[in-house]
Amino acid sequence: MIIKILFIFSLFFSFPSFASEAGHGETFDLSSVIDHHLSDHAEFPFNIGGRKVFEGDPLFDSTNLNIFEDHDLNKKFHFVEGIDLHITKRVTMMWIISFFLLIIFIPAARLIAKNPMKVHSRFTGTVESLLTFLQKDVIDPNMHGHGHGYYHYMFTLFFFILFSNLFGLIPSIGELLSTVSGSDPHHNFFAKVWSGITVTGDVSVTVTLAGITLLLIYSTGFIYQGPKFIFNSVPNGVPLVFYPLLWPLEFIVSPCAKAFALTVRLLANMTAGHVVILALLGFIFEFRSYAIAPISVLGATAIYMLELFVAFLQAYIFTLLTSLFVGSSMHRH
Repeated sequence: MIIKILFIFSLFFSFPSFASEAGHGETFDLSSVIDHHLSDHAEFPFNIGGRKVFEGDPLFDSTNLNIFEDHDLNKKFHFVEGIDLHITKRVTMMWIISFFLLIIFIPAARLIAKNPMKVHSRFTGTVESLLTFLQKDVIDPNMHGHGHGYYHYMFTLFFFILFSNLFGLIPSIGELLSTVSGSDPHHNFFAKVWSGITVTGDVSVTVTLAGITLLLIYSTGFIYQGPKFIFNSVPNGVPLVFYPLLWPLEFIVSPCAKAFALTVRLLANMTAGHVVILALLGFIFEFRSYAIAPISVLGATAIYMLELFVAFLQAYIFTLLTSLFVGSSMHRH
């Protein structure tokens, strides 16, 4: 409940700052607010082989997407040439998520390993229950009893997506405090590290996870069927005349379509809820009416509660479909 209230208030207080930035006489731009909260941005500069170009330099490009500020010189700069490896908001959030996964599950694993037959605490009991559910109800049934070698990846996949979805619902407290105090959030280190952005709302993350699934589909097919997997991709009993037509569809198009579906499903579901919440709160400043405020806040709260359910659901669905797709390549159908 506290997190929910902080989330709603962080968004609510951030809207006036955008409205004031628009200037006098200009209309409130909801699209810029949505873009700010959902788009990725480089927060910490890191370039290999390039050099800094400051304001006033003929090579300085004000349209560059990766412009930083040197607080000592009080000048903006960007890099030219070299290889840009800037640390973005989503990268820092992934590091944070990985850190929490380690500090939560390593102690749990050590406690369980000491005495597997004993329930040490509610914490270890919850972890064991989730792992047992994934093992017996998600992985094994869809992999025909051959899922043991995939447990580690499937467990990691589920919890990484789950934590990414949940952490994306926790607001940036540093940005909230900066907005209330009137300071620049870009000068707040905590606001830059914990941006509150949803990692799974980035296509680069979802396409990478789906790409791993695609790799597992092909590698599992060759491991379990050998070179025959190339020809066994076409279902058994198909007339020979249709074989040239179905083979590229089954061996190439079908796995790629599965990976594409995984990419879009997770991306769309984790982005849509945030857009709806931002739009509902944006109505208050778009229409500038106190009458619509209760409706917007209640609606945003309801969508936020739904997002908590969706966070678990999408982690479950992605893991379920991954195990189903990989298991389907183990044997010919």
